[in-house]
Amino acid sequence: MRRLAALGSEKMRAFNRKRGVEGDQYGVQLGAIRKLAAELRGDHASALALWESGNFDARLLAILLLQPKALSATELDAMVRDSAPAQVADWFAANILKQHPDREALRLRWMADADPWAARAGWGLTADRIAGSPEGLDLRALLDRIEAEMGSAAPATQWTMNFCLAAIGINIVAHRKRAIAIGEALGVYRDYPVSKGCTSPFAPVWIAEMVSRQRSTKGKA
Repeated sequence: MRRLAALGSEKMRAFNRKRGVEGDQYGVQLGAIRKLAAELRGDHASALALWESGNFDARLLAILLLQPKALSATELDAMVRDSAPAQVADWFAANILKQHPDREALRLRWMADADPWAARAGWGLTADRIAGSPEGLDLRALLDRIEAEMGSAAPATQWTMNFCLAAIGINIVAHRKRAIAIGEALGVYRDYPVSKGCTSPFAPVWIAEMVSRQRSTKGKA
């Protein structure tokens, strides 16, 4: 924690606050966090202590040190529910949830959960399944839920619900037209600001861009 504090800066803290980071933080650049994680690799016990601190930078470092298989499903569930802000939740999903042996059972549980951060994790894991192994998923039922719930969902949940909508439109040709229509009707992220050269998270735009890239790649092949 002392080393993280020494690496922090007010400039980075201000940047983080603009991105929704509230509460305790040092303001450490991500490259410095990754470098420190490389030094401490494999220290699961320290990772748990860093997570328990509640400090934003410490939690990012913890995520890079945690050993997914050493966490029980109960521990994982508790951490997911306490994973705000979004950057922590997304790092946790990418580095821990996707590697955990109980991810499918937890995905099903979280998909029905009222907690917005648990639901965010459930929809995020579902988006991964749609893109990688959609067999066994009821895609019509998922689209029904998205159509009925995404417009009024909590911001934390809405983000990964939208990932699911886009994933269906991009990867499942039979449901592409409906996915685009739902996105147009709901209008979620239609006016979301994006940097030049980046793709909008507005599902119809996102779907069209990724499908165009896929067709271009196939044409070159």
